[in-house]
Amino acid sequence: MTASPHAPVLIAEVIDALSPAPGDLMIDATFGAGGYTREILKTGAEVIALDRDPTVQPHADAVAADFPGRFQLVRTPFSGLAEAFADSGRPALNGAVFDIGVSSMQLDQAERGFSFMRDGPLDMRMSDEGLTAADIVNTYDHGPLAHLIKLYGEERQSGRIATAILRRRQSQAFTRTLDLAEVIEKALGGRRGAPTHPATRAFQALRIAVNDELGELEAGLAAAEASLSPGGRLAVVTFHSLEDRIVKAFFTERTGNAPGGSRHAPMAVETRKPSFDLMFKGAREAGEAELAANPRARSARLRAGVRTDAPAWGRIDGRRAA
Repeated sequence: MTASPHAPVLIAEVIDALSPAPGDLMIDATFGAGGYTREILKTGAEVIALDRDPTVQPHADAVAADFPGRFQLVRTPFSGLAEAFADSGRPALNGAVFDIGVSSMQLDQAERGFSFMRDGPLDMRMSDEGLTAADIVNTYDHGPLAHLIKLYGEERQSGRIATAILRRRQSQAFTRTLDLAEVIEKALGGRRGAPTHPATRAFQALRIAVNDELGELEAGLAAAEASLSPGGRLAVVTFHSLEDRIVKAFFTERTGNAPGGSRHAPMAVETRKPSFDLMFKGAREAGEAELAANPRARSARLRAGVRTDAPAWGRIDGRRAA
């Protein structure tokens, strides 16, 4: 059995929410190193795992060897969940789990370009397709670049960062992570005792944009809603406010608890029946023991719901609905 380089957070809470049983089919929408998948398979359930990162294949091979006949990996982003389930030919999907964001093993691979603490090519793609972070910082005009950093990084000094990037790229294009991090640090006046690196928010924004992470999250939640059988369970772990806002809005809408809505209102053309029931109010967080063992869990939030027999609502933009 291959040791996992990435510790899944809130694993006990996720398994409790999913309640997998022998013969159930579960989708692990963020396979990574297979932490959630392995725990689900230990219960006797079957797993279809999704991941667009080609570097996870060795972990998938190890899981397939340890649990023959009950596991398969599909290389696709969240938006491919419904298709992956349909292609399985199985009549029912009993659960799905999402662990949103970048994994520690991706951050640890300098050649992927996710980290401002390790020198590597300015890439940040979770797959091997599409625009890189270098493409964005070297080609975007000031307005779109500043907007991107503010929107996805929640960075108040986005304009100053964009100005510094455009000024510097006039003489030399950006190709390396530490180079960009240094320019951002200087633009913001250095660290000055700040607990986090000045480039943290800008790097987060670039990563989200490169991988369309929020769009994929919205599409993935809608695909899970469309695919889960009545009684099927959806568990979502988030790590920052942008993700959690979308997930919270999704469950608020789907349970009929959005402002102005009512679970008990007479059906009308514009009224939808709730497609989920919440499993618990609010979000679950890591306990002290897990925090001591895995500091990454400090920002983790788990939200979960049970699929009703109502028709799926379809994709709704959680950022507008929040």
